[in-house]
Amino acid sequence: MDATSHGDGFTITGSGLIASPGRHADLFVVLAPVDEHTGAFILEAGQPGFVLTQPFQTVGRRGADLWHAELKGCIVHGTHALGATLAPEPAAIAAIHNASRVREAAAAVGLAQAAFETALRYSQQRSAFGVPICQHQAIQLKLADMATAIAVARLLTQRAAAAGSAGDTAASHASMAYLHAAETARMVTFEAMRIHGGYGYTAEFPVERYYRDAAMLLAAETGDEDIRAIARHAVADSQLHAGAP
Repeated sequence: MDATSHGDGFTITGSGLIASPGRHADLFVVLAPVDEHTGAFILEAGQPGFVLTQPFQTVGRRGADLWHAELKGCIVHGTHALGATLAPEPAAIAAIHNASRVREAAAAVGLAQAAFETALRYSQQRSAFGVPICQHQAIQLKLADMATAIAVARLLTQRAAAAGSAGDTAASHASMAYLHAAETARMVTFEAMRIHGGYGYTAEFPVERYYRDAAMLLAAETGDEDIRAIARHAVADSQLHAGAP
């Protein structure tokens, strides 16, 4: 991916891009290096040089409508560039990254909540040894852990959203929210399948879909280890700036 400035605009060329939602969005935001900086460019669907080649066949989150995309000498007017001038504003780029992580964190919380409610409802209806399985301690402990993790993920996400709305561009809140919420969704959807027993692996119940959808969360950005590193560095920087020992 490369962007070259000229006159009152930019020319962008690159391949191997992922566009979402490919067939339904009117506008796309693309990040690309330009003049030794990172720029964010607004592209319109169908504009010359911006091509959606073919859809991805994904394991889950099929509603995301992911497509392969290519930029072939795509010309972008200067008014459609964010932070890509000779004096770019890093805060604008940071805000885009943080907003993306908060969005994915919120999706993870909703996914985990849906899986939890489905597992709780099933445990109230399914009986073993003469009583609903929700009355067995092993199931109760699972449900308690699931509910606690979801509550923490929701609070972290709300805090990150509030920080972004207040103009805070630090990556710590958004990265921690995304990391914890994604891991919570993965854990909760897996435990929801286990509570359903063998039925959890069938298409008769929605938990198998939730599990497949959760798998994408930790791969959607840069992978869990990279997000963990971003959160670690962001927290260290925030402590340094705050004068923490």
